[in-house]
Amino acid sequence: MNYELVIALRYLRARRKEAFISVTTVFTALGVMLGVAALTITLAVMGGLEASLRDRVLAVTPQIEIQSYGGALTDYAAVINRVRNISGVTSADPYLVGQAMLSSAGGVSGVVVRGIEAGSPGMISKLGGYIRSGSLASLAEANTSLDAQTSVALGTSLADRLKVKVGDTVRVVAPIVSGAQLTTKAAQFKVGAIFESGVDFFDRELVFMGLGAAQSFFGRPGQADGIELHLANLDATTRITNSLRQELGQHYAVRNWIDFNRAASAGFALLKWVYSAVLLLLIGVAAFNLIATLIMVVMEKRKDIAVLMTMGASRTAIRMVFVLKGLIVGAVGTTAGLVLSALGCFALARYQFIHIPKAVYGISTVPVAPEPLNFAMVAVASLVLCLLATVYPARQASRETPAEVLR
Repeated sequence: MNYELVIALRYLRARRKEAFISVTTVFTALGVMLGVAALTITLAVMGGLEASLRDRVLAVTPQIEIQSYGGALTDYAAVINRVRNISGVTSADPYLVGQAMLSSAGGVSGVVVRGIEAGSPGMISKLGGYIRSGSLASLAEANTSLDAQTSVALGTSLADRLKVKVGDTVRVVAPIVSGAQLTTKAAQFKVGAIFESGVDFFDRELVFMGLGAAQSFFGRPGQADGIELHLANLDATTRITNSLRQELGQHYAVRNWIDFNRAASAGFALLKWVYSAVLLLLIGVAAFNLIATLIMVVMEKRKDIAVLMTMGASRTAIRMVFVLKGLIVGAVGTTAGLVLSALGCFALARYQFIHIPKAVYGISTVPVAPEPLNFAMVAVASLVLCLLATVYPARQASRETPAEVLR
């Protein structure tokens, strides 16, 4: 252990007449600790909110979507066979979209009808966890005759508005365009399932229907508006999107969930940056306290500095003593802050004692998603600020003139 570090550690232990400096050092470390803990917990909560919103949005929107520039897909089976061989794609399912009016004895509402392959493994894994009552299996029945047993799935908000539950009957009326003629078509459907995605727009406006039933109802047999792909890993979204574009060529449009939610992702990134900047200032305040503490130590230790320099210590060594003292205080505060934030994240995830309005956020408790990279970045930022805080006091200490001090 070099003597600069030994002296820096000794200066952390104050004598009785230097008790005030010691207390100031402790409060400086506490300030760094609170700043680090606040920043890391905030980043974990923001990451949890972003992940929760992404998962709920992806419950009812495609991870990757393929559409034809020429309109409806009539050869979607051939396209599906081509894209299933691409690494990372777990399933590919055609879908059809139409607008309709949904009515019951309790009310009327305009809706977006989405015809899906409800029996496919991709759809079951995607929507199964959001079903609150009923089952997707009722939609998966290959029923194109549109009799009274043909089922649809409604969102919770829509079901509440129409005052229906699983097993009730609803009437669907849709505009049908045939050549230059515009007509309407109506049919009775049974409510086979009620889902809750947590996104109010989807729960209020979206209706799922079996693909065959949707094709028959909207008068579009053998057609699909697009193909929805499910991925094994969302981190590979960009790579798989580029592979699909190369495979399918210029006649098909390939878009992914990042394109659909670019505004929301940008909004979360901006909030993260703003919160990080504000809370980083809190660590900066603690760093300014470290400057004041080190200046007081330099003033108190002027005689010691003079003696050290008389004994042969270089100005660089004197600077290093106070830099190391500041870094030790910063490192202690940073480590304590990281431990405190880890405990805070664990408590938030385990006990869920902070509740938020479910009607607004779609979740009732604060989600937490701590990332090791965030912890590392906050620790580095804190230590850099503490290192910068030592520059001026260390420089002033090294500029002491031994002869003047000893006189």
